[in-house]
Amino acid sequence: MSTMKAAIYVEPGRIELTEKPIPPIGPNDALLRITTTTICGTDVHIMKGEYPVKPGLTIGHEPVGTIVELGDNVHGYHVGQRVIAGAICPGFTSYACQGGHPAQDGGCQGHGYKPMGGWRFGNTIDGVQAEYALVPDAQANLAPIPDGLSDEQVLMCPDIMSTGFVGAESANIGIGDTVAIFAQGPIGLCATAGARLRGASCIIVVDGIDQRLDISRHMGADITLNFHQVDIISEILRLTGGRGVDAAIEALGTQTTFEAALRVLKPGGTLSSLGVYSGDLTIPLDAFCAGLGDHRIVTSLCPGGKERMRRLLDVVKAGRIDTASLVTHRYALDDIVEAYDLFAHQRDGVLKVAITP
Repeated sequence: MSTMKAAIYVEPGRIELTEKPIPPIGPNDALLRITTTTICGTDVHIMKGEYPVKPGLTIGHEPVGTIVELGDNVHGYHVGQRVIAGAICPGFTSYACQGGHPAQDGGCQGHGYKPMGGWRFGNTIDGVQAEYALVPDAQANLAPIPDGLSDEQVLMCPDIMSTGFVGAESANIGIGDTVAIFAQGPIGLCATAGARLRGASCIIVVDGIDQRLDISRHMGADITLNFHQVDIISEILRLTGGRGVDAAIEALGTQTTFEAALRVLKPGGTLSSLGVYSGDLTIPLDAFCAGLGDHRIVTSLCPGGKERMRRLLDVVKAGRIDTASLVTHRYALDDIVEAYDLFAHQRDGVLKVAITP
């Protein structure tokens, strides 16, 4: 077989399933047979034309699969091995990587800036919503799946779990901290779990969907607030005795949630921003204390690489987090256009969709 099915970006508002050649690998690459993948909110930004990629590009960046071919320079793995690779697949040779920012590998090049740094799958190279996918710099990026774990148990590791956790890590959460997390989609739910693992003693989460607030309690939330039912800023300030939270995590990517996260932050607190924004942001002068509040605003891109993936897989294996519960719908690759329609319009309580070629 020389061709495969793949979901490609055609034009704004249009994803299609088509036939493409199975990619040939180079000496540093690996070829995976994809066994499970999923749709990310960033893929929806691509579909809508809000984040530009080339027409004809295979999209998707969350691979779970089996090795079918290895380049000559890739050692320590074997054909038939179950593996994942991070959505961010750095080569670890760039200035950004060697400067301690591997997620930004390739983010700034001589021919101009391409945002999202080391995010290559479904961005600068063909992605993984396909029957097969090429993993670049495989020696640095393949992570074996521990025995006994299903595809759906590890499906969130390549992106959603890594992103949610880095939101908590970048927020510099300490033992006993109070944290507010805005939006409880898949990334926000993983940020909630990450805040719990970091030692927060009070985790306040905000969303407008009660089902997601219910799931957030399972992920570690102590207090859930529905923004349709309460003034979020006033309530969080009341809950903290007027002090504000030690850290706020923004996991949606809107002006409203970003501003609310800033307004509930204590002087000297950290706002950790995970949202992918599709427009300009404005920082309110009063919430920012005219720049004198010792606030720290930090953005983070999903860390990748095999060591990051190994650590996340170990967290799942140890039972510290259950992300399989985030998979609410399942589709065959043949039906991926229908799956996109469901996910993009957030119908039927969808959180994450498992796609199986």
